[in-house]
Amino acid sequence: MKKIINKITLLILTISMIGCSEPDNAIYDVFDGVSHGAALRTLDRVSMNFNIFDLNSTFEIVVEEQDEENGKLLSKVNVYIKYSDNTPGGADNSKSDVLASSIPASAFTTSANGLPSTTVKVTFSEALAALGLTPGQYAGGDVVTFRLEVVLTDGRTFSAADTSGSLQGSYFSSPYAYNAGILCIPTSPITGDYVINMQDSYGDGWQGSKVVCTIDGVANEAFLADYWSTGLGPFLTGTQTITIPAGASTVEWSFSAGDWPSEVTFQIIGPNSGNIIGDFGPSPAAGPIALNLCDE
Repeated sequence: MKKIINKITLLILTISMIGCSEPDNAIYDVFDGVSHGAALRTLDRVSMNFNIFDLNSTFEIVVEEQDEENGKLLSKVNVYIKYSDNTPGGADNSKSDVLASSIPASAFTTSANGLPSTTVKVTFSEALAALGLTPGQYAGGDVVTFRLEVVLTDGRTFSAADTSGSLQGSYFSSPYAYNAGILCIPTSPITGDYVINMQDSYGDGWQGSKVVCTIDGVANEAFLADYWSTGLGPFLTGTQTITIPAGASTVEWSFSAGDWPSEVTFQIIGPNSGNIIGDFGPSPAAGPIALNLCDE
């Protein structure tokens, strides 16, 4: 059973950490005994989508760099962007990688972990300018992909093609690449019934994870029941409906992560179109989630 496995794993990890000769900050010593490498850990995902109605909407993340000399080899981080045209019919305006900016090591500050850290922030208008896109060439549902590249002082580079599953995972969170959806986020709520289709790949429920829709300050939750609390199951899939009533003035959607969010996926269906207006997971980012309401 998962909880027994978890306890055994925790015990092994604890024994391993106690046996380390250099316990201080040991979890960051990911490159001990490795002759080369660099990781760009995601510390915060501040804003991950663009609003087609707001040219000042931003893609913004905070990252921390670590190399075999704990950041001393950092020269710069290059920010590349590309555009995927997902609109059916008409011309395909997709764009391949272009260099949007370079962030020199001198622009990094020192994080709480004693490593170089910086904020990568790009407005929607800046992204469009870098890609050479004009109104009419992009639409809601399209995607802008940001790819980061670490350049070391000896000329070596590391980017998305160099990562493994362990680096991309929940702790190190170093994928080097991030998708920013172009969404239609209206200024006032769209009312109706929103259907949340939920899945758990292990089949034991969401174990505390929740989709939360806060309507005028009142939280409405959707989640898969937890086998470990109910003794029931399996809980592989489930569906719930959240209704935004007429007259609602404020609506905020968010995801609250419990145990094992890597098993969690869900889709939100629009109240009018019946289309998927949000598709999230596995490992959905905790915090606000934005829905693509272009066709509602």
